Amino acid sequence: MRLTSEFWVSALVRRVNNSGAFAALSNKGAAEAGAIFIKFRNADGTYDLFGPAPQMAYDETKPQERLFSAVRQGVEETIADADLEKQKRWDRDLWIVEIEDYRDDRAGLFPISPE
Repeated sequence: MRLTSEFWVSALVRRVNNSGAFAALSNKGAAEAGAIFIKFRNADGTYDLFGPAPQMAYDETKPQERLFSAVRQGVEETIADADLEKQKRWDRDLWIVEIEDYRDDRAGLFPISPE
């Protein structure tokens, strides 16, 4: 059984904040199954935007696991925000988590698709 979006986002925010980074929810979506996007602020002030990975990126042995893929990398905040606004017009039930972490290693914060 897959965790609800609300539960998964809550755990992500807690995990990030406990790791020494900072996470905050900027848009609350559908509790059960809203899509989750992550807006990540880099040390140089640019942003990376991550969205749900394509279905083909999932491991067949772990279909309940959530994976993310890069939508944008190293862009200005206005560009990331414009992409998120487009997504919200298409899907009003999405979740947006904003993360600031100035360390080089973000591997343990959330699962990123290798593709």
